[in-house]
Amino acid sequence: MIKPKALKVGDTIGVISPSGPTSRENVEKAHDVLMKMGFKVKMGKSVYEHYGYLSGRDEIRAEDINNMFSDDEIDAIICMRGGYGASRILDMIEYDKIRNNPKIFVGYSDITVLHIVFNQICGLVTFHGPMVSSDMIENFSNFSRKSLFNFISEKNPEKKIKNPGDEKIETFSMGVCEGEITGGNLSLITATLGTPYEINTKGKILFLEDVNEEPYSIDKMLTQLKLSGKFSDAAGLILGDWNNCTPKSHEYSNSLTLEQIFEDIIKPLKKPVIKNLKSGHCKPKITIPFGVKARLDASKGELYILENTVE
Repeated sequence: MIKPKALKVGDTIGVISPSGPTSRENVEKAHDVLMKMGFKVKMGKSVYEHYGYLSGRDEIRAEDINNMFSDDEIDAIICMRGGYGASRILDMIEYDKIRNNPKIFVGYSDITVLHIVFNQICGLVTFHGPMVSSDMIENFSNFSRKSLFNFISEKNPEKKIKNPGDEKIETFSMGVCEGEITGGNLSLITATLGTPYEINTKGKILFLEDVNEEPYSIDKMLTQLKLSGKFSDAAGLILGDWNNCTPKSHEYSNSLTLEQIFEDIIKPLKKPVIKNLKSGHCKPKITIPFGVKARLDASKGELYILENTVE
């Protein structure tokens, strides 16, 4: 895998919106908060655009990605927010540009599909972490900040992944495994199946999280991953944050709980699995590097990154 160059104070961060739009006020706040951290900032065209529920037409959002990676002034790229739309531009991205100009790339949620293609097609290490409008412009916690910069600005980061405060990483299924971490948002991962951009979990540690989904929907998507062989291929699993994934309709008021769903679908795999890793649609949040080797000791509820994440 290709590791991007470590970020340092004074470097230039490019900000893009590959998915949903945001307000002009939030764009200005995003610019200011990154400047106050000590970085130069270059905003992509997409951050100012609105096209329904998208941050500009597909061509604009794809062009922003291509331009940011090919721009020699840009040292890192952080997404403004998630939402919807990144999947629409996967066939418009110039993957050779990304492979030949490796840079730090940060985001989560809808950005999951970009992590998958950058990892698999370009061989680039990426970072499942906080986005500017969603997380940094208000109440960006010291924990979230430290977790992000531990991986993108240090050549010898803290190797053990730790939850914030008293939150405990829990053992769900015992065992130990090693492999690269991949994954992200469950609904986006499921949407790649049957496409040229389908997630590859062979020998990897699969991380999953989601937000605002009914338990029956989580059940459906986990079942699809199971039936498609993604769980049997994986070395182990990490169950992250499941923000507001509770029954919302009267029809399913007697719903199964997420715990029951995990017991039914994931427990029989008999693979190392941890849960309650605070990464995803939660605050504060852990940054997870995708594409570097990790060691999952589910029996002890521990996750270690085994190599440097940047050069």
